[in-house]
Amino acid sequence: MSDEVLKRVVVAGGSGLVGSRLVETLLHQGTQVTVLSRDPSRLELPSGAQARGYEDLVAVLEGAAAVINLAGASIAGKRWNAAYKRELVDSRVALTTQLVEAMARCTTKPRVLVNASAIGFYGPHDGRRITEADSNGKGFLPSLCAAWEQAADAALKLGIRVVKVRSGVVLSPTGGALAKLVFPVKFFQGAKLGSGQQGFSWIHTDDIVGLYIEAAKNPEWSGPINGTAPRPLTNETFTHLVGARLHRPILPIPAFLTELGVKLLLGEMASEVLEGAFVYPARALELGYAFRFEKAEAALADLLP
Repeated sequence: MSDEVLKRVVVAGGSGLVGSRLVETLLHQGTQVTVLSRDPSRLELPSGAQARGYEDLVAVLEGAAAVINLAGASIAGKRWNAAYKRELVDSRVALTTQLVEAMARCTTKPRVLVNASAIGFYGPHDGRRITEADSNGKGFLPSLCAAWEQAADAALKLGIRVVKVRSGVVLSPTGGALAKLVFPVKFFQGAKLGSGQQGFSWIHTDDIVGLYIEAAKNPEWSGPINGTAPRPLTNETFTHLVGARLHRPILPIPAFLTELGVKLLLGEMASEVLEGAFVYPARALELGYAFRFEKAEAALADLLP
């Protein structure tokens, strides 16, 4: 693990679930943080962080120690239709391209671009373990992730180190996926989704933030990094762990009923919930990253006290 203190970091997407925690952690470590936003006047940032717009991007990026790009419309923000799919692509690929093009015009270029991606890159898989050595899957989400990563890789031609963090399901105490999973369990409506045997590759918010910071600091980190805990579970096992933590039963609802409900609620996006993969953080472990939360039981004990 690197002990280097990053002097100045530019964060795109710094007001979201992961971004806000990342900004707080960087500030605590003594880093100057600039958060990029389409509307900086509306951002509520911790004391010490600066909000800037995209209109003077070259000046903002000039001489930065690192650029961490988390920007992108929420995958689960709306039902997928043609318009929202376009928004998902543009908010990731077009914005990443904009960042790289601005870096090319910098006199002193940022040393590293740490770009968000997702384990959706791999698509659904059976029970075998998936690592960074596995290839790109097929479908909308794998194609989106591949295009997103390709846009980031354009920075390599500028001599900038590029790290792509393929995030799993981030578990946070302030909302996101965990809140959606906890809600039905808390009100005695918890059940596995579909067969329940699909892979659930999760990560605690502190560890995903730790991965982003280590990727920015450590020159040995490059290429794709799976942002998942070392012990992925099935959806059924994780649901039962949530139930045990909250002292609630998990209902034995037939698979076809929960599958139908998810499809009616989410439409095309339902496949991302009902199918999954067991994604393993091989590269992070090889590079010496020490996860704070390897087991889901410990993560839930911290997040659901």
